[in-house]
Amino acid sequence: MPDPTRQLTALRQRIDNIDAALIYMLAERFRCTADVGALKASSHLPACDPAREKEQLTRLHALAQDAGLDIDFTKKFFAFLVGEVIANHKAIAAQFQDTPQNPVLNKE
Repeated sequence: MPDPTRQLTALRQRIDNIDAALIYMLAERFRCTADVGALKASSHLPACDPAREKEQLTRLHALAQDAGLDIDFTKKFFAFLVGEVIANHKAIAAQFQDTPQNPVLNKE
């Protein structure tokens, strides 16, 4: 009979590896969304894009279904991510408004 302690240790190691990968993937995602926020700010575009969010939710719904992941969890997780991204985009836009690159400040 297999040793439950060893099995538990092995499973926890897999979970730890997945958690590490998730953290690095989220960090990369937020770096990309910060670039999007800077581009939006410099182009005077709104922080949120409801059409894009709807497209993403539809795409993620299909991915979650295909992966066997709970749809409600996926929606909640995506809503949390989008909320954080929009808050970050607003902060970037506020910072951009106070910089010399802002065309409104450079009008003479």
